[in-house]
Amino acid sequence: MTDDGSARFETRLGEIAALIETLLDRLLGPGPAAGERARAARLLDAVRYASLGGGKRFRPFLVVESAALFAVPQERSLMAAAALECVHCYSLVHDDLPAMDNDDLRRGRPTVHRAFDEATAVLAGDSLLTFAFDILARPETHPDPAVRIALVLGLARAAGLGGMAGGQMLDLEAEGRFAMAPPQMDLQDVEQLQAMKTGALLRYGCNAGAIVGGADEGERMALDRFGANIGEAFQIADDILDVEGDVATVGKATGKDAHARKATAVGILGVDKARKKLLGLIDEAECALAPFGSDAALLKAAARFVAQRRA
Repeated sequence: MTDDGSARFETRLGEIAALIETLLDRLLGPGPAAGERARAARLLDAVRYASLGGGKRFRPFLVVESAALFAVPQERSLMAAAALECVHCYSLVHDDLPAMDNDDLRRGRPTVHRAFDEATAVLAGDSLLTFAFDILARPETHPDPAVRIALVLGLARAAGLGGMAGGQMLDLEAEGRFAMAPPQMDLQDVEQLQAMKTGALLRYGCNAGAIVGGADEGERMALDRFGANIGEAFQIADDILDVEGDVATVGKATGKDAHARKATAVGILGVDKARKKLLGLIDEAECALAPFGSDAALLKAAARFVAQRRA
């Protein structure tokens, strides 16, 4: 990534993160929305703790910048981006629970179940997941109900049984949670697992931009290919960080994948071959954006960020 490209990307990533922070702060205020009776103070505190004040907001970036290819008003793409971020934050809260990965640290501070308690963490995750669909269903997100339905359906598919939640189950099975020994998994099995667990939400981020932008079939397919490659690359980069990173930089415990016997591309290929695969995926992601020309410069910079990330 050139210095100019890196600087532009980092500036824009920070701008979108700040806008998402402001929007979520407003949407998750103490006053109940129409149809709500009240917002329980402890639960709201936990939801805000889980979703505010941390994270690069990379998934919202993908939504906003994909939508920008079609000159979508930013206030609309930010709503879709905020919904996606709510699902991402919910997934982290539940993933950190003792029954799942049992982590004490997230984004450099105690995980939600450590800062509050397990029951509150479960409910905070539940609340963030359902709130995502609340956001997408609002006319503020898009005036066309068909567009809102498409956004809701896409996120439900990316987050649920055949997406992220299903990928989490495959991940637990790969650890040997439900059998005497972990199943034997090859690279194709791991790619399927990771495409669901991590890739599905990142891919949706790109598809959501196309949906709110009214993209044609060719444009949708291009962004879908970009998102699929970015999703796979992101998980490989995360696996490499788990091997080579440190807690202070990454903001969470490292070295846990091998200890938990998790199925990863790094575990199968080794770090060097995994990194080579990562770089190939980034090249493919950039090529997918060819139909958009120079308008996609920031998305290409985002792909290079995935390859070079250190946290």
